[in-house]
Amino acid sequence: MRYADDSNIYVKSEHAGQRVKAGITRFLATRLKLKVNEAKSAVAHPWQRKFLGFSFTRTARPRRKIAPQALVRFKQRVRELTDRNQGRSLGEVIARLALYLRGWRGYFRFCETPSVLRDLDSWIRHRLRSLVWKQWKRGRRRFAELVRRGVNRDLAAQTAGSPHGPWRLAESPALHIALPNDRFATLGLPSLHVSPTA
Repeated sequence: MRYADDSNIYVKSEHAGQRVKAGITRFLATRLKLKVNEAKSAVAHPWQRKFLGFSFTRTARPRRKIAPQALVRFKQRVRELTDRNQGRSLGEVIARLALYLRGWRGYFRFCETPSVLRDLDSWIRHRLRSLVWKQWKRGRRRFAELVRRGVNRDLAAQTAGSPHGPWRLAESPALHIALPNDRFATLGLPSLHVSPTA
């Protein structure tokens, strides 16, 4: 038997919401013998609630957005998949990450806030650059890898000798030259934000 155990009902006013909630609760209890979880039920504005990972923007024309809790879970999973201490190659990390991203993108493709997806794409690439920088480990190798990937020697030396950590250096010009977005795409990293014309 299949049934819906989570639902949202949209009405025009708070008064109507209270009336409909009471009526639905009574119907579920008396006719269907189901108990409504009052702790999870509420009358509220659409942007204050989440439903199956989605919520709404607080704008004149509400748009579907990914609920904050879903974004927290997403980032936590990506952190696990891009853990800098795994000892996997960049290609291996991206292969595992790509499986998760494609499934996640398939579910949240109805999101109407593309800027959020673009920001997540940027954040993921930032994590990958940070991972690679840590894998290169020491100054000499870092310098050699940067030069090999087209960074001029002065910038490579300045970056390789920097006292800053991997996360901060992941946004440096040298890392963006050495590991451009196209490099990640070539290795199979999918984008979360797909252009409507694509």
